[in-house]
Amino acid sequence: MIEITDEIKIVPYESKYKENFKNLSVEWISQFFKMEEEDFKVLENPEENIINKGGHIIFALLNGEVVGTCALLKSEEPEKFCYELAKMSVTPKAKGKQIGFLLGQSLINKAKQELNAKKLFLETNSILTPAIKLYEKLGFKSIPLHDSVYSRCDTMMELIL
Repeated sequence: MIEITDEIKIVPYESKYKENFKNLSVEWISQFFKMEEEDFKVLENPEENIINKGGHIIFALLNGEVVGTCALLKSEEPEKFCYELAKMSVTPKAKGKQIGFLLGQSLINKAKQELNAKKLFLETNSILTPAIKLYEKLGFKSIPLHDSVYSRCDTMMELIL
């Protein structure tokens, strides 16, 4: 009997994945919340709003199909070497394959090894228990919430690298 195993690859942003980034993010956000102005701004033009500002976007391919994404946004705060982990989403059909963990770990490694980042932070909502558990597994710790551009955010976490 031949056993077929899933092949998962993590790949960097290319313009051909622009719609995947938008669609995965909209699918995830809309499942729990209302899309906000900042979401549309970032998702409509990820090159301008993330890549060209020193950020990074990656994708998870499952057997060649895009099933997940996550971004690192360079912080605009005066603190140097700080990035935000954002827009992590995995399509429901790929849940349970550790794709969210692989995406998060890949960007943490990039932040440490290539970007010399000192700290990562993220904003989320307390109703997203599985996501918070994933972030904790990646090493993030809860911190007091600062001002957020998103009304849905009530939880902030950081990872000192």
